[in-house]
Amino acid sequence: MIKTAGELIATAQLEINCVDANAAKLLYDGSENSVIIDVREVKNYEESSLNDSINISRGLLEMKISKQCPNSDILILTHCGGGGRASLAALTLIKMGYSNVYAITATFDEIKEIFD
Repeated sequence: MIKTAGELIATAQLEINCVDANAAKLLYDGSENSVIIDVREVKNYEESSLNDSINISRGLLEMKISKQCPNSDILILTHCGGGGRASLAALTLIKMGYSNVYAITATFDEIKEIFD
């Protein structure tokens, strides 16, 4: 049986920590060691991004994350345009061994309003 992207995202969200933009901001502000990863494509990131975020497109996450986050317990907040890719990325990070990962399941505009 073939699963849709929506089904994969829904399954991922059962296995990860999902937060809205307000909760994500509280986590970020309360942490001394954290990173916000924008998993959108480079073009989207270059058009508009959060001030303190880094861009690692979801398709390159496994190859690039260890350079940005060598510590497995760093707070990692993933975000995208609407929460789907952020959720899949968060699940990948958890499977890789990162233990403090949250997906922001809000729209980019909602996140940007809270963070910037």
